Amino acid sequence: MSLISDAHDGGLIWASMASKLRQLQSKASQATQLVSKYGSTYYKQLLEENKQYIQHPPTVEKCNELSKQLLYTRLASIPGRTESFWKEVDYVKHLWKNRKEVKVEDAGIAALFGLECFAWFCAGEIVGRGFTFTGYYV
Repeated sequence: MSLISDAHDGGLIWASMASKLRQLQSKASQATQLVSKYGSTYYKQLLEENKQYIQHPPTVEKCNELSKQLLYTRLASIPGRTESFWKEVDYVKHLWKNRKEVKVEDAGIAALFGLECFAWFCAGEIVGRGFTFTGYYV
């Protein structure tokens, strides 16, 4: 009796999966039709609205040149960003030395900042695990 029941349940599972596959195919077909109908219009509108950012001639060589400019510009900005970082570290050291003079508002802002950093860490961990919550079985 259980073999018949298991076979019947297996058939229901396959039927359910086939139904979901048909629904997915239908939605994919609708999305394809939507893109084919409005995609080129959207593309042209997007290019027209952002034409001030388009480099001429739009060639592979120009793209390579721009990517190199971006890389080396970022590298050139490292000393300035490093200097800003150390100024912030010095400011925190100064606050720590004079912590008895720190206002409640400043301590609250620091606590919120620490909480935000912890929340981003937790979110990164969840994303890194593929959006799974370990320890919870749903």
